[in-house]
Amino acid sequence: MSTSPKKSDATPQPPDKSTVILLLSTIGDTTWRMFIPIIGATMLGVYGDNQFSMKPWLTVGGIILGTIIAAGLVRNQMKKVQRT
Repeated sequence: MSTSPKKSDATPQPPDKSTVILLLSTIGDTTWRMFIPIIGATMLGVYGDNQFSMKPWLTVGGIILGTIIAAGLVRNQMKKVQRT
């Protein structure tokens, strides 16, 4: 007869430092891909509104354009992660 494996009473171990570093770098990479395009395009829109007296249309356009760019960057990142 075979014996069933014993359950381990050991406490769970924390993840490796390399795993934590990889996770934090992925979070940081995703964060810049989301916020830099949105903030940058919004700032350009605000500047354009002040220069051309088109308030709020260029700001709104900047927010929309920045969001589209950010979504594309995050989408490309996720495709890259799924391939590996």
